[in-house]
Amino acid sequence: MSHLDELDEFEADLELRLKREYTAVFGLFRYCVLTQDATYLCNKLDLAQVSQPNYPFFHLRMEDVWVWDKNRPTRIIPRAEVWTSSDVTVEELRGEGDEPSLTAEALAEKIGESLASDEDL
Repeated sequence: MSHLDELDEFEADLELRLKREYTAVFGLFRYCVLTQDATYLCNKLDLAQVSQPNYPFFHLRMEDVWVWDKNRPTRIIPRAEVWTSSDVTVEELRGEGDEPSLTAEALAEKIGESLASDEDL
C-alpha cells in the first residue's frame, strides 16, 4: 500500500468518525447553523446583520458549540464568534425550554464508547 493510499484511508476514516459523531450529538443542540465555511451546532445563538454600503455582513455569537471539523482535537467548545458576508442558514432543532432527550450514557452508547463507572476508576 502506498503512502497516498494510506493517507486517503486515514482521511476517509476521519470523515466517517466525524459523521458518526455529528449524528450522535445532533440531538443535544437547539440550533444548526450553516455558513459557507462551516457547520455549527449550538444551544445559544445571537445573529446580527451589520449593514455595509456594498453587502450585508453577519455577526454570529454562539455558546455551547459543536464545530464540524475533522482536524480539531476537540469539536465541542464553550463559545464561538463568526463574521461572514456569505449566506447564513439557521435551523431551530427544538423549542426554547425543550430539553434534549439524550443522556450522557445514551450519547456514549451512540458514539460507541462506554462510560467508566465509579468502580472502574
